[in-house]
Amino acid sequence: MSTTCEELKSRLAELFETRGGSEYGGESVTQGEHALQAALLAEQSGASPGLILAALLHDVGHLLHELDDDAPDKGVDDVHEDLGARFLDERLPASVADPVRMHVDAKRYLCAVEPDYFSQLSPPSVTSLRLQGGPMNAAEIQEFESNAYYEDAVRLRKWDDMAKVVGLATPGYEHFLAYVDQVLEG
Repeated sequence: MSTTCEELKSRLAELFETRGGSEYGGESVTQGEHALQAALLAEQSGASPGLILAALLHDVGHLLHELDDDAPDKGVDDVHEDLGARFLDERLPASVADPVRMHVDAKRYLCAVEPDYFSQLSPPSVTSLRLQGGPMNAAEIQEFESNAYYEDAVRLRKWDDMAKVVGLATPGYEHFLAYVDQVLEG
Protein backbone atom coordinates (compact mmCIF):
# COMPACT_ATOMS: atom_id res chain seq x y z
CA MET A 1 0.00 0.00 0.00
CA SER A 2 2.55 2.51 -1.13
CA THR A 3 0.06 4.75 -2.96
CA THR A 4 -0.79 8.06 -1.28
CA CYS A 5 -4.39 9.06 -0.69
CA GLU A 6 -4.27 11.76 -3.33
CA GLU A 7 -2.64 9.50 -5.93
CA LEU A 8 -5.24 6.81 -5.35
CA LYS A 9 -8.17 9.22 -5.47
CA SER A 10 -6.79 10.71 -8.68
CA ARG A 11 -6.39 7.26 -10.29
CA LEU A 12 -9.89 6.19 -9.28
CA ALA A 13 -11.43 9.45 -10.47
CA GLU A 14 -9.65 8.98 -13.79
CA LEU A 15 -11.01 5.43 -14.14
CA PHE A 16 -14.56 6.57 -13.43
CA GLU A 17 -14.26 9.58 -15.75
CA THR A 18 -12.84 7.60 -18.67
CA ARG A 19 -14.67 4.27 -18.26
CA GLY A 20 -17.59 4.93 -15.90
CA GLY A 21 -19.94 5.85 -18.74
CA SER A 22 -19.76 2.36 -20.21
CA GLU A 23 -22.69 -0.02 -20.12
CA TYR A 24 -23.15 -1.98 -16.92
CA GLY A 25 -23.51 -5.50 -18.28
CA GLY A 26 -26.90 -5.25 -19.97
CA GLU A 27 -28.49 -3.20 -17.19
CA SER A 28 -30.14 0.19 -17.73
CA VAL A 29 -27.46 2.13 -15.82
CA THR A 30 -23.81 2.85 -16.53
CA GLN A 31 -20.86 1.48 -14.58
CA GLY A 32 -20.50 4.85 -12.87
CA GLU A 33 -24.16 5.19 -11.95
CA HIS A 34 -24.13 1.65 -10.55
CA ALA A 35 -21.01 2.33 -8.44
CA LEU A 36 -22.40 5.58 -7.05
CA GLN A 37 -25.74 3.99 -6.21
CA ALA A 38 -24.09 1.06 -4.41
CA ALA A 39 -21.95 3.46 -2.38
CA LEU A 40 -24.99 5.58 -1.53
CA LEU A 41 -26.88 2.50 -0.31
CA ALA A 42 -23.90 1.53 1.85
CA GLU A 43 -23.61 5.04 3.26
CA GLN A 44 -27.34 5.23 3.98
CA SER A 45 -27.17 1.94 5.87
CA GLY A 46 -24.46 3.28 8.19
CA ALA A 47 -21.71 1.04 6.82
CA SER A 48 -18.08 1.59 7.78
CA PRO A 49 -15.91 3.84 5.57
CA GLY A 50 -14.13 0.74 4.24
CA LEU A 51 -17.37 -0.95 3.25
CA ILE A 52 -18.73 2.23 1.64
CA LEU A 53 -15.53 2.39 -0.39
CA ALA A 54 -15.86 -1.32 -1.26
CA ALA A 55 -19.40 -0.64 -2.48
CA LEU A 56 -18.14 2.18 -4.70
CA LEU A 57 -15.29 0.05 -6.03
CA HIS A 58 -16.87 -3.42 -6.14
CA ASP A 59 -16.89 -3.45 -9.95
CA VAL A 60 -13.63 -1.55 -10.53
CA GLY A 61 -12.39 -4.66 -12.36
CA HIS A 62 -14.89 -3.84 -15.13
CA LEU A 63 -13.12 -0.50 -15.55
CA LEU A 64 -9.70 -2.17 -15.75
CA HIS A 65 -10.22 -4.93 -18.32
CA GLU A 66 -10.46 -4.51 -22.07
CA LEU A 67 -13.32 -6.92 -22.79
CA ASP A 68 -16.49 -5.89 -24.61
CA ASP A 69 -19.47 -4.84 -22.49
CA ASP A 70 -21.39 -7.88 -23.75
CA ALA A 71 -18.70 -10.43 -22.81
CA PRO A 72 -21.10 -12.40 -20.53
CA ASP A 73 -23.59 -12.73 -23.40
CA LYS A 74 -20.76 -14.34 -25.38
CA GLY A 75 -20.06 -16.83 -22.59
CA VAL A 76 -17.04 -14.99 -21.18
CA ASP A 77 -16.67 -14.46 -17.44
CA ASP A 78 -14.46 -11.40 -17.06
CA VAL A 79 -13.52 -12.36 -13.46
CA HIS A 80 -13.75 -8.66 -12.65
CA GLU A 81 -13.88 -9.41 -8.93
CA ASP A 82 -10.37 -10.88 -9.02
CA LEU A 83 -8.98 -8.13 -11.24
CA GLY A 84 -10.52 -5.45 -9.03
CA ALA A 85 -9.37 -7.07 -5.79
CA ARG A 86 -5.79 -7.39 -7.08
CA PHE A 87 -5.84 -3.70 -7.97
CA LEU A 88 -7.19 -2.82 -4.51
CA ASP A 89 -4.90 -5.21 -2.59
CA GLU A 90 -1.96 -3.03 -3.62
CA ARG A 91 -3.66 0.16 -2.47
CA LEU A 92 -6.21 -0.46 0.30
CA PRO A 93 -6.68 -2.77 3.30
CA ALA A 94 -8.48 -6.12 3.27
CA SER A 95 -11.61 -4.45 4.69
CA VAL A 96 -12.07 -2.94 1.22
CA ALA A 97 -10.42 -5.50 -1.09
CA ASP A 98 -11.89 -8.69 0.39
CA PRO A 99 -15.58 -7.75 0.06
CA VAL A 100 -14.81 -6.72 -3.54
CA ARG A 101 -13.09 -10.07 -4.14
CA MET A 102 -16.03 -11.91 -2.59
CA HIS A 103 -19.03 -10.06 -4.03
CA VAL A 104 -19.53 -12.52 -6.90
CA ASP A 105 -19.24 -15.48 -4.55
CA ALA A 106 -21.75 -13.70 -2.31
CA LYS A 107 -24.29 -13.94 -5.14
CA ARG A 108 -23.57 -17.65 -5.46
CA TYR A 109 -23.83 -17.98 -1.67
CA LEU A 110 -27.15 -16.14 -1.45
CA CYS A 111 -28.61 -18.27 -4.24
CA ALA A 112 -27.78 -21.32 -2.12
CA VAL A 113 -28.91 -20.08 1.31
CA GLU A 114 -31.84 -17.72 0.64
CA PRO A 115 -34.73 -19.41 -1.18
CA ASP A 116 -36.13 -16.19 -2.73
CA TYR A 117 -32.82 -14.63 -3.73
CA PHE A 118 -32.47 -16.15 -7.21
CA SER A 119 -35.92 -14.92 -8.26
CA GLN A 120 -34.85 -11.32 -7.47
CA LEU A 121 -31.84 -11.34 -9.83
CA SER A 122 -31.99 -9.34 -13.04
CA PRO A 123 -31.66 -11.28 -16.31
CA PRO A 124 -28.03 -10.12 -16.83
CA SER A 125 -27.21 -11.22 -13.28
CA VAL A 126 -28.70 -14.66 -13.95
CA THR A 127 -26.54 -14.93 -17.09
CA SER A 128 -23.39 -14.03 -15.17
CA LEU A 129 -24.34 -16.42 -12.33
CA ARG A 130 -24.18 -19.35 -14.77
CA LEU A 131 -20.70 -18.24 -15.89
CA GLN A 132 -19.57 -17.79 -12.29
CA GLY A 133 -20.40 -21.33 -11.20
CA GLY A 134 -24.05 -21.18 -10.13
CA PRO A 135 -25.24 -21.56 -6.54
CA MET A 136 -22.65 -22.78 -4.02
CA ASN A 137 -22.57 -26.31 -2.73
CA ALA A 138 -22.28 -27.13 1.00
CA ALA A 139 -18.46 -27.17 1.00
CA GLU A 140 -18.29 -23.82 -0.81
CA ILE A 141 -20.78 -22.32 1.66
CA GLN A 142 -18.65 -23.45 4.59
CA GLU A 143 -15.48 -22.05 3.02
CA PHE A 144 -17.19 -18.74 2.17
CA GLU A 145 -18.49 -18.36 5.74
CA SER A 146 -15.00 -18.93 7.12
CA ASN A 147 -13.77 -15.61 5.69
CA ALA A 148 -13.74 -12.72 8.15
CA TYR A 149 -15.40 -10.45 5.58
CA TYR A 150 -18.16 -12.74 4.36
CA GLU A 151 -20.95 -10.76 6.06
CA ASP A 152 -19.63 -7.53 4.51
CA ALA A 153 -19.54 -9.26 1.13
CA VAL A 154 -23.17 -10.31 1.52
CA ARG A 155 -24.21 -6.77 2.45
CA LEU A 156 -22.26 -5.44 -0.53
CA ARG A 157 -23.93 -7.99 -2.82
CA LYS A 158 -27.39 -6.84 -1.79
CA TRP A 159 -26.50 -3.21 -2.48
CA ASP A 160 -25.03 -4.33 -5.80
CA ASP A 161 -28.37 -5.92 -6.72
CA MET A 162 -30.34 -2.79 -5.79
CA ALA A 163 -28.00 -0.27 -7.45
CA LYS A 164 -29.66 -0.31 -10.86
CA VAL A 165 -32.18 2.52 -10.67
CA VAL A 166 -32.38 4.66 -13.78
CA GLY A 167 -32.05 8.38 -13.04
CA LEU A 168 -31.39 8.05 -9.29
CA ALA A 169 -29.68 11.18 -7.96
CA THR A 170 -26.49 10.47 -6.00
CA PRO A 171 -23.56 12.46 -4.72
CA GLY A 172 -20.59 12.54 -7.09
CA TYR A 173 -17.39 10.49 -6.99
CA GLU A 174 -15.60 13.17 -4.95
CA HIS A 175 -18.03 12.63 -2.09
CA PHE A 176 -17.32 8.90 -1.89
CA LEU A 177 -13.62 9.11 -2.71
CA ALA A 178 -13.25 11.16 0.48
CA TYR A 179 -13.56 7.81 2.29
CA VAL A 180 -10.12 6.88 0.93
CA ASP A 181 -8.63 9.35 3.44
CA GLN A 182 -10.54 7.79 6.34
CA VAL A 183 -9.59 4.25 5.34
CA LEU A 184 -5.89 4.94 4.75
CA GLU A 185 -5.42 7.29 7.67
CA GLY A 186 -7.77 5.54 10.11
